[in-house]
Amino acid sequence: MSGRVSGKVAFITGVARGQGRSHAIRLAEEGADIIGVDVPRPIDDMPYPLGTQEELDETIELVRKLGRRIVAKPADVRDRDAMRRVVDEGVAELGRLDIVVANAGICPLGPTPPGTFLDVLDVDLVGVINAYNVAYPHLPDGASMIATGSVAGLVQGTVDNPATGPGGAAYSLAKRTIAELTRDLAIALAPRRIRVNAVHPTNVDTPLLHNDPMYRQFRPDLEAPTREDAMAAFPAMQAMPIPFIEPADVSEAVLFLASDASRYVTGMQMRVDAGSVAKQMPRSL
Repeated sequence: MSGRVSGKVAFITGVARGQGRSHAIRLAEEGADIIGVDVPRPIDDMPYPLGTQEELDETIELVRKLGRRIVAKPADVRDRDAMRRVVDEGVAELGRLDIVVANAGICPLGPTPPGTFLDVLDVDLVGVINAYNVAYPHLPDGASMIATGSVAGLVQGTVDNPATGPGGAAYSLAKRTIAELTRDLAIALAPRRIRVNAVHPTNVDTPLLHNDPMYRQFRPDLEAPTREDAMAAFPAMQAMPIPFIEPADVSEAVLFLASDASRYVTGMQMRVDAGSVAKQMPRSL
């Protein structure tokens, strides 16, 4: 099967690298044009580097090599006006908007300042609401809205514990709230047949996972754990004996939810987690 989103336009946040880039490429492979944003500059007190303008440019080139059009600009998901300008420009150039993938997120763990809580909540939750808000006026009946959640929002004690600091607490709150938002917004938009779903990954092989503060969360027994040290502990999250999934694994779920194959799927918490939730919360559905 190919062309599953042919003729559609997708708006994706956090598109410079990681899951966002993977989603852009996968949807483009299946025929979609792309509107994208990322913030190619540092955010205060982040313990790992964020995407760069060079990475955003690379995403643009990769999509164009697939023969698809793309309008991708720097914009902070915390800034609704900046997001609206990019979306409006993209719709004016590409002609429509059918899919929203609210993907941008940060996860600074460890002893960060208290204000980190608000920064994470602004990006990981308010950023989703902003993406939905600026896209909604352009969406036709039957459109698809998809948010990136996390198993951290479905399983207690993953990042919502004192060792993860204010960033971990806010990350957990944001992802829990995304799950609630997905359910309630799905009901509200059902009369227009607009589907609203969330994808909840386990560990994903991206810079959000591969950084020193995250390694220390998985290996608190070591003063300065390396990637190799953390790799020994990563599989503890999942029922399947793997350390993490790939961004492409999440992109396949996004593609399904973006396509007409999911036209009656809404309000769903789709877990791409290698059995993480089933292992840690065996009675959950």
